[in-house]
Amino acid sequence: LLEFSGDDDFYNGGSFYTNSTDLGRLCSISFQVDVYCPPRKRTRISAPFHFGEAEVEQNKQPSIDVLPDECLVEIFKRISRGKERSSCACVSKHWLMLLTSIRKGEYESSKVVKENVGSNSGDVEMILSEEDDGYLTRCLEGKKATDMRLAAVAVGTSGHGGLGKLSIRGSSSSRGVTNFGLSAVARGCPSLKVLSLWNVPRVGDEGLCEIAKECHLLEKLDLCQCPHLSNKGLIAIAANCPNLTALSIQSCPKIGNEGLQAIGKLCPKLQSISIKDCPLVGDHGVSSLLSSASSVLSKVKLQGLSITDFSLAVIGHYGKSVTNLMLSGLQNVSEKGFWVMGNAQGLQKLVSFTIASCWGVTDVSLEAIGKGCANLKQMYLRRCCFVSGDGLVAFAKSAGSLECLQLEECNRVTQSGVIGVLSNCGLKSLTLVKCMGIKDISLEAPLSSSCNSLKSLSIRNCPGFGTASLAMVGRLCPQLQHVDLSGLCGITDAGLLPLLENCEAGLVKVNLSGCLNLTDEVVLHLTKLHGATLELLSLNGCRRITDASLAAVAENCVFLSDLDVSRCAITDVGIAALSHAEQLNLQVLSFSGCSGVSNKSMTFLKKLGKTLVGLNLQHCNSISTQTIELLVESLWRCDILF
Repeated sequence: LLEFSGDDDFYNGGSFYTNSTDLGRLCSISFQVDVYCPPRKRTRISAPFHFGEAEVEQNKQPSIDVLPDECLVEIFKRISRGKERSSCACVSKHWLMLLTSIRKGEYESSKVVKENVGSNSGDVEMILSEEDDGYLTRCLEGKKATDMRLAAVAVGTSGHGGLGKLSIRGSSSSRGVTNFGLSAVARGCPSLKVLSLWNVPRVGDEGLCEIAKECHLLEKLDLCQCPHLSNKGLIAIAANCPNLTALSIQSCPKIGNEGLQAIGKLCPKLQSISIKDCPLVGDHGVSSLLSSASSVLSKVKLQGLSITDFSLAVIGHYGKSVTNLMLSGLQNVSEKGFWVMGNAQGLQKLVSFTIASCWGVTDVSLEAIGKGCANLKQMYLRRCCFVSGDGLVAFAKSAGSLECLQLEECNRVTQSGVIGVLSNCGLKSLTLVKCMGIKDISLEAPLSSSCNSLKSLSIRNCPGFGTASLAMVGRLCPQLQHVDLSGLCGITDAGLLPLLENCEAGLVKVNLSGCLNLTDEVVLHLTKLHGATLELLSLNGCRRITDASLAAVAENCVFLSDLDVSRCAITDVGIAALSHAEQLNLQVLSFSGCSGVSNKSMTFLKKLGKTLVGLNLQHCNSISTQTIELLVESLWRCDILF
């Protein structure tokens, strides 16, 4: 204490340690000796002192972590507000795991009544906690889909409206989602109504059973590529989730007939079922599902299953509420199955029917379907190689309510079949895609009648559909408004002009992408005849279209909002003419691959950009990067692709 330069204060004898356990540190000093001790300045200690056996070890770990997990869980159960529980979950992974082990119903009640003991008036204090009604949606994809994130979602959403929809799409094979993460969601989110599991190979029946046990409000379940899910998990869902309205199962090799039978028996509200590529699903599962849940079941999709004619007979007899039906890749179903389904007369409410890659669809079975489905409005046939033009005409005659017909890769359908369909039914929309059996033949016989009801015609990538076919369709369908002829390399100006001239209602949308032989003459006639109604025009890949077409558009089109002249012979002159059209209100404009467009068009593009929301300048090699940057800065409201 020599040479001390501080406050010269003396403390009288007595202990300056408030804790008696610290007295051992000065065992050689008597209690009655006056000690010189400055209260404000202390000697810095750079090393720990050891005072023999009376050393007191200070525990740096927080004292609450000394408690066993059972005590921590009881403490957490008494945290009624979700915000505070989220804060606790952020402390450590250990606390997060403990919180996820607590079921939602084990927390404090949403309404807690406390009597104010300190008040003589006996007032009652009401503390309201957040209600969990399932308003929130969460989607975890790829590497983000882990058990820890699911645990955080389970705890974090409980006080902010509750989790209503959860989607997990893909997960890591090493640290992806397992039964633990799904169980955490089940315990913490009883408000869950929609669950989608895609490509989660580490999730099994244990996790799905936990969902079934806790989430009784579940309405929609989507399972895709879940190899470890079996009938056990599906039976648990059926037994505990009576509100299930939609079920989709795809590529789940362990799910079979037993699970579907339970769903059909115990889920009376089921409205939609989709099953694809499940090898264990057969006639017993599908027939039980359809016969049990037929009262409200309205949407049915069966793809890539080993079912036979028996299942289709059940659908035709019990599907009294089915409005949308899709059958794809049913290799074991014969012509008899489709014929019986149509003649069973049970699909009276069927509105939309899609058949793809089913060898049993023939002219005979297709006509039976048309007769048995009185209210059928939309028919889609894809890769039905045994359906011919004659069968198509017979079907069109028998299906009196048919409005929309789409044929894709039906190579036995001919030109006469298409003309026959248009002449014998009140179609509103006709779509032909890659139908290689159509040949361009001029018919000498006059057309019997016209199809005034057809509003939309789409013929895409049918190389045999040429000038003669187009001219006949133009004479048959005078009320066309939407025309899509993309990929028809064989049509010319001479074939398209009659169609344009016969359209009395006024064309609204025209897609001529890939029609290589069309010239400016077509665009000139199109804009003069239909410029007052035209809203969309696509000339993508029409390499003979030049600036003259843009000048015609600028002069005649009033309501055009979408223009695509990608890979055309367009230059700066055409864009200048387009920009001077005061009546135009373009919103989407594409010049992709137009090498004639250069930096000189920047001023014109800025003027057009006042109304644009989308501009495509990709592969315009004559436009510099600096010009693009200036356009991006100037047209900040427009999405520019470059």
